[in-house]
Amino acid sequence: MTRASTNALSPKKLLHTKWTAVAPRNKEKHFLVTKVIEPVPPGSPVVSVEIEAVHSKRTRVIAWRELKNELQWRRGWV
Repeated sequence: MTRASTNALSPKKLLHTKWTAVAPRNKEKHFLVTKVIEPVPPGSPVVSVEIEAVHSKRTRVIAWRELKNELQWRRGWV
């Protein structure tokens, strides 16, 4: 993935996107964005998303901008 396409990432279009962890932990390699967390107050920029590990179904909340870090995440299931 090129840097330009990574920078074009928008938090409002992340729902149901697929991601691969570069350094998997606990056999959790593939993830889905299951929720874009709405900011408080409404109208503020989106900061966080909830991701779910496909293997364990475990969820966690991360800052959506972490997904832009190519050292941690790859878009799609690789």
